[in-house]
Amino acid sequence: MHQNSTSQTGSKTGGQEITSGFGMIDSWTVIRHTESGRMTEMRVTLSEWIYNAVTKHEVLTLHRNYFRLRKPLERRMYEVARKHCGQQDEWAVSLDLLRKKCGSASSDKEFRRLVSLICDEDAQHSHMPDYAVRLDDATVRFTNRNTMKAVTAIPDPILFPVLDSETYHEARIVAPGYDVYALEEQWREFWFASGKPDLKSPDAAFIGFCKYRHQKKPSP
Repeated sequence: MHQNSTSQTGSKTGGQEITSGFGMIDSWTVIRHTESGRMTEMRVTLSEWIYNAVTKHEVLTLHRNYFRLRKPLERRMYEVARKHCGQQDEWAVSLDLLRKKCGSASSDKEFRRLVSLICDEDAQHSHMPDYAVRLDDATVRFTNRNTMKAVTAIPDPILFPVLDSETYHEARIVAPGYDVYALEEQWREFWFASGKPDLKSPDAAFIGFCKYRHQKKPSP
């Protein structure tokens, strides 16, 4: 695994220009059986910036049909619309500005032709996800199809009891054959449903939950 996904930011202040970069993955660990070489576990720790962006709903989601779009320009137009139109009913942008946002090196005439083809295909087949797109003179209009699911609030992960890494190993011992991460998800749901009790030892509580599940049903 290569930790090579990076982002770069820049700012100008006080007569100085500051450029900084950071990795999207903070660290990763792969655990394998020494003899067989079979991987038994993988842990990936995201950077704090990525973690905060996800938990605060600052990351845009993409419609699954985005990956079925054949043309790079179609995908880029969807990305632009997803960012600027979002949940609005409609968003309009000039052809010239759209060309800049798409990073297209085509001439104005060629870019207009390419966009016109995409709009004509969408008019016939409604193939663009989430937004209908049409060309009005020198303006491209994206109209919300109202296919995006409303974002629902989720519990703040900071409120979750934090488990020690060794706890997962012990959970596998007391509940052999079970997916300990699936058990953890069930335990967290139980924890929230019971009113988020103040746990003195979350690790012991989780191990107890795993024991109970295995005793009740020895095989998953």
